[in-house]
Amino acid sequence: MNTQQNILNFISKATSPFHVVKAVTSKLAECGYLEIDFQKDWSLEKGKSYYCNIFDTTLFAFTIPNTINENSMFRITASHTDHPCFRIKPNSDVREKGYHKINVEPYGGVILNTWLDRPLSVAGKITLKSTDIFHPKTRIFDLQKPVFTIPNLAIHMNRQVNQGIELNKQVHMQPLFALENEDIDFIDYIAKELNIEANDILDYDMYIYNCEEGCTLGYQDCMISSPRLDNLTSVFAQAEALCKVSSSTNDFNFAIFYDNEEIGSKTKQGADSMLTTLLLKKVLEACNINPETLNTMLFNSIMISSDVAHALHPNYSEKYDTTNVTHFNEGIVIKINYNQKYATDTEAIGIVQQLCIENNIPYQKFVNRSDQPGGSTLGSISSAWLPMRTIDIGIPILAMHSSRELCGGKDIESMINLFVAFYGYTN
Repeated sequence: MNTQQNILNFISKATSPFHVVKAVTSKLAECGYLEIDFQKDWSLEKGKSYYCNIFDTTLFAFTIPNTINENSMFRITASHTDHPCFRIKPNSDVREKGYHKINVEPYGGVILNTWLDRPLSVAGKITLKSTDIFHPKTRIFDLQKPVFTIPNLAIHMNRQVNQGIELNKQVHMQPLFALENEDIDFIDYIAKELNIEANDILDYDMYIYNCEEGCTLGYQDCMISSPRLDNLTSVFAQAEALCKVSSSTNDFNFAIFYDNEEIGSKTKQGADSMLTTLLLKKVLEACNINPETLNTMLFNSIMISSDVAHALHPNYSEKYDTTNVTHFNEGIVIKINYNQKYATDTEAIGIVQQLCIENNIPYQKFVNRSDQPGGSTLGSISSAWLPMRTIDIGIPILAMHSSRELCGGKDIESMINLFVAFYGYTN
């Protein structure tokens, strides 16, 4: 099976941050990684590989080197498990004029109109009653079938629709679930589907997702069209690289999969937290290294923050910089912003460029138009907590934050190859 089909299979399973972590841990376990619990004492062995699940939506995976010396450092890649979508509110049932709708809240920078007329499903976590109040039961689920849709308004009733229409997030984006005369509450439906008692459900964290399957398209299948390319392309590449590289260097190889990047990362499981610092100290302690050594090691270490990048849009070329644009299937993208919305460190850029050159990995550089401020990602945020050389990269995509996005098939291979070279490089 080729890389393009592999990532499409991965994306079909990774429908919420919970399921992204589940899919990655399943792959890592097959590759010999051992699960460890953050809340317990660790005894880590040299040459072994481990993963640690944090709150079910953030994941750390790492390899302990065979030899640890005063020059050992952390080689870190980081991505995110979340994507723009809709979350289901409490008391979600809205019955109105013969229809049964669901009350939702947009999560992240959703392009609203791309969610219209799609088959939508739901995945997430429910919290259940337990005998121990401080340890409620939880269950992660994915219905894996179309449950909702958000119908467009017919052009006959909105003649100006092709001139642009502003969609109201509260009024126009409520998904249709059932007809009003079908006497069922949404939470009762979930309970029935999961074979549990509705009265046992205390709360939930549910994500509505586009359940269309991804596909290859274009001449000789040169492109991939799929939901959630942002940022499952990076997540997939990290997991693939971890399974291809042994612990042959003197450095600690880390892959971090953060939650909540799409809403700013400032959560307990996000990049804008003390979580990574705590984990790195715990790793050092378990390797019988003074955790105070962390302060020195960080300055010698490097992080590659990997998120998607903007490909040149053929119909909107005026939106892009004069000389720094990127194209499908021309390699990974080094993302540069001198106001530090991307982590821009010339030494880190030099390291990645040399890895690309030595391993024949194509690369490009992207800078936004000076009058067109772009988005940000977790590179600069995480480097504020971890003062190490940091670079933001990604693969170029179109329709970023749409319910279905587009990328070049070859670029995913380039990213995997870069991560393999990054983790495996020896002097």
